This record gives sequence, C-alpha cells and structure tokens, in this order.
Amino acid sequence: MAFFLEALLGGLMAGMLYSLVALGFVLIYKASGVFNFAQGAMVLFAALAMARFSGWIPGWLGIEDKFLGNLIAFVMAGALMFVLAWLIERLVLRHLVNQEGVTLLMATLGITYFLDGLGQTIFGSDIYQIDVGMPKDPIFLFEGVFEGGVLVNLEDVYAACVAALLVMVLSLFFQKTSTGRALRAVADDHQAAQSIGIPLNRIWVIVWFVAGITALVAGIIWGSKLGVQFSLTTVALRALPVIILGGLTSVPGAIIGGLIIGVGEKLSEVYLGPYVGGGIEIWFAYVLALVFLLFRPQGLFGEKIIDRV
Repeated sequence: MAFFLEALLGGLMAGMLYSLVALGFVLIYKASGVFNFAQGAMVLFAALAMARFSGWIPGWLGIEDKFLGNLIAFVMAGALMFVLAWLIERLVLRHLVNQEGVTLLMATLGITYFLDGLGQTIFGSDIYQIDVGMPKDPIFLFEGVFEGGVLVNLEDVYAACVAALLVMVLSLFFQKTSTGRALRAVADDHQAAQSIGIPLNRIWVIVWFVAGITALVAGIIWGSKLGVQFSLTTVALRALPVIILGGLTSVPGAIIGGLIIGVGEKLSEVYLGPYVGGGIEIWFAYVLALVFLLFRPQGLFGEKIIDRV
C-alpha cells in the first residue's frame, strides 16, 4: 500500500506541473481562439530570464540576501514577460484580428522561433540553475501507519503546492472578475466583444501577460528540477495530451487532465512497465490522448462544436 501511495502522490504532483503548462495554452486559446505553439518557448524564455537575473542582480545591486535577490529577479522577469506580451499584441495580433485560425497558428510558430533566438542572444545558451530555496531532500510520511513510511520528494511537494495555488487564483480570476468575463467574451466572438465596448487589444495584452506569468512559474519549477536548458521547450509537448484530455477551452479541464495523466503515467510505469519492458511513462499520455481524439475530440470538459446547416 505504501508503494502505491508513493506512486500516486508522485503522479499527482507531476500532474499539477503538467496542468500549469497546459493552462498557458488554455488561456491564450480562450482569449484569442488560437492554439499557441509558442507556450514552450515562453516557458524557456521566462526561465532563462529568471536564472540570469537571479545571477546578475547580486552584482548589480550589491544584494547578499538570497530571498530578496530572487524576489527582485522574479519581478524583473515578470516585467519582461509583460513587455513581451505588449510587443506580441502590438506587432503581431493587432494586424491579424478576425483572420483564419491557421494564420494565427503560423504566427505563434514564428513567435516560437523568435523567442528561441532572442533568449539565446540575450541570456546565452549554457545550462543554468535556478535556486529558489526549495528543499531537495526526500522525506518519509505516514511512518506510523505504514512500515517504513511513504517516500516523498519535498521539492515536488513545494512545486505542486505552488502550482495548485496559481491554478486556483487563475480559476477565480476567470470566473469571478469582470476582466475574466471579458476574456471569455472575446474568445466567443471578437467582433461582438468589440461592439459592446470590450477593448480587444488590451484584453490580448492581459491574457498573454497572464500566460507569461504562468510560463514563468512553470519555468522556475522545471528549471529548479532539471536546470534551464533549451530542451525545456519540450515541456510544452508534455502538456499537449493534457489539453486534449481536459478540453482546450476549459481551465478546470486542464487541471483534471493534468492530474489524470500524471497519475496514469506513474501507475502504469510502476505496475505495467515490468511486463512490457518499461518506457510506458514516455508514451502513455499520447496514447490516452489519441483515444480521446477518436471518441471524444472535445475532451472531458471542452465545448462540443455543433455545425448548423
């Protein structure tokens, strides 16, 4: 039982991180109706900014306190993501209002390669470390209940708590604030939203900035675990099955989908891997996504598309 709980908790914590990356896709799609292929590049760019700023700031400002240095680096990286959001709206999205979805999709591909090159030009291409003080040592829980206890990585616990808190804040933002309702209106119909006075340009800046902050938090967590390197862009590929499973238009769907895939990967690898030679964790999510594409393409919580003729 203890072994099962270890795998279950590990899957839930990994699932929260998947959900965090998937939220960036959902936020952009809900506000602009475009699938943002640049989300992985945004995670990398934000992580690079955080890693380099946290290394440069002590020398620039003479700050010895590590927490204060990381806090200033986070604020600076967040400000950079806001500037990035403003530039994307000003230079790209503003000129593509009401264009076909494939046009917007190609625009996000261009943004992807631009961010990859810009990040390498500004911050370099080495592997960097992000140290925000999360403990690395594992701990044992429920030692009084199970013999030997349940082994849990404390860093994963902290990361999952941060991800869960951000997911909760974003869910409340979308459901309870006037800006969140305006974002949903823009997603439904750009022209109708503009006709009732919703400023489309400002809404797009807000949603790309929120997605940028989400990418920043995801980049910090993944960078702390794996190091900041250019392969970090592939973390977005791990989120693709999540949004297929949960639904591209659903914030709760991104959360539930991430948890299902995280738990499914861990349990299948632990209990089925020995019988098939291992490696299930690599392809499990994609096979599950393929099943949903065949039988429920809108996902668990996505909106079913009905064409009227």
